[in-house]
Amino acid sequence: MSEERYLTFALCKGRLAKQTLALFERIGIPCGEINDPDTRKLIFVNEELRLRFFLAKGPDVPTYVEYGAADIGVVGKDIIMEENRKIYEALDLGLGKCRMCVCGPASAAELLKGQERIRVATKYPNIAKDYFYNQKNQTVEIIKLNGSIELAPIVGLSEVIVDIVETGSTLRENGLVVLEEVCPLSARVAVNPVSMRMENERITGLLQKLSACIDG
Repeated sequence: MSEERYLTFALCKGRLAKQTLALFERIGIPCGEINDPDTRKLIFVNEELRLRFFLAKGPDVPTYVEYGAADIGVVGKDIIMEENRKIYEALDLGLGKCRMCVCGPASAAELLKGQERIRVATKYPNIAKDYFYNQKNQTVEIIKLNGSIELAPIVGLSEVIVDIVETGSTLRENGLVVLEEVCPLSARVAVNPVSMRMENERITGLLQKLSACIDG
């Protein structure tokens, strides 16, 4: 019977996991030990509800979901877009709201109007490529970075950057501004398509509870 099978959740490590777990608590899914900072466990089980949880790095969550190692994942829209995995995006949780933006010095605004080839530094090369090539029809050179992206235009590595903006304070402190908004971002519930078919009743019920909790 499907009720005997565990539903497995992959959660993003860090602040998003804490917010997600608090949401789960509100809909009657206690996750207990996972909140213990001293635990060495990798997988946490709720035997009563037949649920399992594990924490993973953000970019890995869609991979676990696509391959069925997790039935459900909670991860930022930015990661879903960047990883482009075969998953079903089921619900916007509205957590961690921010924006993906093109940023740089104010003078760089002119470079975004024409067809001039410019360099773009980013942690999100796929999102940047899609935005410039498919939405703006502008040819750019994408430079992948892992650290402080704001540094790139300051030291002359790139004309602009594509990065997540929350408050914009880091940009302002470094003489940069938001030039264009790529898209709004927030945490999403991603579901494995096969799991959605096999466990439709359980997963749909869970999504409805989460949706009601958010709207309430």
